[in-house]
Amino acid sequence: MRAGGVRVGPRCSSADAFDLATPPSYTAAPFFSAAPLVAAPLCTLRVTVLTALAATVGAIWVVVCRSAVLDHHESVTEVATVFVVALLALGINRVVRLSDDRLASVRDVSEAAQRALLPLPPGRVAGLAVAARYVGARADARIGGDLYAVQDTPHGVRLIVGDVRGKGLEAVEAAVVVIGAFREAAEQEAGLEGVAARLERALQREGGRREGLDRYEGFTTAVLAEIPSDGPSVLRVLNRGHPAPLMLAPDGGLRELAPAAPALPLGMSEVASWPDRADETFFPAGSLLLLFTDGVTEARDLRGRFYDASARLRGRRFPGPDSLLDTLVEEVGRHTGGAPADDMALLAVQRPMGA
Repeated sequence: MRAGGVRVGPRCSSADAFDLATPPSYTAAPFFSAAPLVAAPLCTLRVTVLTALAATVGAIWVVVCRSAVLDHHESVTEVATVFVVALLALGINRVVRLSDDRLASVRDVSEAAQRALLPLPPGRVAGLAVAARYVGARADARIGGDLYAVQDTPHGVRLIVGDVRGKGLEAVEAAVVVIGAFREAAEQEAGLEGVAARLERALQREGGRREGLDRYEGFTTAVLAEIPSDGPSVLRVLNRGHPAPLMLAPDGGLRELAPAAPALPLGMSEVASWPDRADETFFPAGSLLLLFTDGVTEARDLRGRFYDASARLRGRRFPGPDSLLDTLVEEVGRHTGGAPADDMALLAVQRPMGA
């Protein structure tokens, strides 16, 4: 029906308000199209479908209410545009959900590999309280070249914390070699020197199977420790180019167990050769032994300042190894603003009071 040459159709009060608030040629199609596109990557399929339906119905409703203003072809185009975008949003949602499922599957495999390579040690090993942590620099990377292991052997409790040069699967393969060699050597070798020699040979064999620079430049920094079963107040440490362990006393005192003589990392015997020698020190009752990788010492804040574990932990008391590691992980994360540049492997052992 026309009145004065102007086509007249059914009107809605909301459509009148829309016409008054917007230019004559303005359309609401972009708003209705945006809704399912926003929901697609963020919401479930059900929510995306409901949003797409609501957007399509809303577009049809606006077209019907503004039929007196909009041309027929323009109305059909608006509804078709919203409908096509809604279908596209459903496709996007499907792709995103499949990607999420694949990522979840990869994470499950990664977590299973980490549990196999770096199983959490029991809370007590031969009367010693033990705790371990592995913190990846990336949230989606659950495993890397940092490693730790604890083993109760006929010679006492033996520990290792190490850091394989490099990243990715090659670093993980080298970490598997080191841990496997350590578990075998820790049972069989009478001293830490023999354990280190076995690890050296294992890394040399591993290097012979590699190509390029990794064949000659593959190495692992590591610190080996031993708490003899016949003298729990004694601690032996053999350091091969690794950050020095810390010993925290019950009264808040702290000692850095630096090696008497520096040594090259494992896997570099072709560069230089020397006899390994473990350093022996007193391990008082109630003391905590902390071993860690350079993800701790090389953690930087926004100003480029390194995290100083010795300065931060000195004078503080911790009830047990779990409390110490939880505090250390939290403080390093806070120091770096939640974005550490490197993985961290942490291992803490406490000799209980009266032992």
